[in-house]
Amino acid sequence: MVLKTFGWSFAVTALGLAFAAWQWGWEAFGIVLILSILEISLSFDNAVVNAGILKKMNAFWQKIFLTIGILIAVFGMRLVFPVVIVAISAKVGPIEAVQLAMDQPERYEALVTDAHPAIAAFGGMFLLMIFLDFIFEEREHKWLAWLERPLAKLGKIDMLSACVALIALLLSAMYFAVEAHTSSGHADKTATVLLAGVAGLITYLVVGGLSGYFEDKLEEEEEREHEEEEQAKKEGKPVSAVGLAGKAAFFLFLYLEVLDASFSFDGVIGAFAITNHIFWMALGLGIGAMYVRSLTVYLVRQGTLDDYVYLEHGAHYAIGALATILLVTIRYQIDEIITGLVGVLLIAASFWSSLRRNKALEASEGKSGGPGDKAEVSSGV
Repeated sequence: MVLKTFGWSFAVTALGLAFAAWQWGWEAFGIVLILSILEISLSFDNAVVNAGILKKMNAFWQKIFLTIGILIAVFGMRLVFPVVIVAISAKVGPIEAVQLAMDQPERYEALVTDAHPAIAAFGGMFLLMIFLDFIFEEREHKWLAWLERPLAKLGKIDMLSACVALIALLLSAMYFAVEAHTSSGHADKTATVLLAGVAGLITYLVVGGLSGYFEDKLEEEEEREHEEEEQAKKEGKPVSAVGLAGKAAFFLFLYLEVLDASFSFDGVIGAFAITNHIFWMALGLGIGAMYVRSLTVYLVRQGTLDDYVYLEHGAHYAIGALATILLVTIRYQIDEIITGLVGVLLIAASFWSSLRRNKALEASEGKSGGPGDKAEVSSGV
């Protein structure tokens, strides 16, 4: 079952890592591996959400999502989108950006270095909004309870996430952008950082708005179909579950693609905190995207969702760390390996806490003689 579901992902991983090591050396191997792990971890909740929606589709639309959808996810968001960001920031065409990366790596590196303050401000704001919206929301499970409880209470204040993010942007413009690091030394990039940061905030709000729009449409379709099903039952007519699923399938597909795009943003933007090499980026994120799709299929076929309740917390703390690092790198250089390991360590810690919680729950059930007395167990972190 595992090999059948994850076989393609394993094959792509082996080929991708081997190619990275052969073409660029062991540094590239390490960066691609770190990017793959980060993409899988940051998109773990994406797989869970996808599985919950995908199981409502009929077999035809499931295949559409897992074939055409993966082309959009891997080649669209993970390959084209990083190139577009570099092209816009460096003020060159997308094709020229790829050609420079292949034929003139030194020139490409200089362009990306000059554009880095804008990329960092845009990405830092987008990732920071994801983290803040997560941390300011009341949740059933709390990983770092001493921190998450008071922040959840503060989160009841309207627009707090946007206010905090804008304050962070202003501070970054005041203290980092004045002497931003460029290929020619240091320069004042205050206006660039402010504009790019506001663009990152707007992008987050637009993506969130689109997701909400399609979610509302989906709920309307499901409600209408439920009414039609109830009416058919009253009239004694046969009800076709496949037919009903087909009516809402188009909105389901669009909704899933928008969700996937929004979840992809954090991985793509976070990758810029680790490397500016678009080929390493595309390879690592592409490998990760394959696992996200395989995990989605696995969850649908198994009919169960994962019990690692703190993994989502760890992924969002990693997003917050990457956001902070991006804003700091407007002025200061931070080693790529250190940046990548920060996120991996946070995710690993949340996974370990989840395992401890599950073992404690099992022990508690054993003592009580059944699952009736289940209670939330502290992570101990």
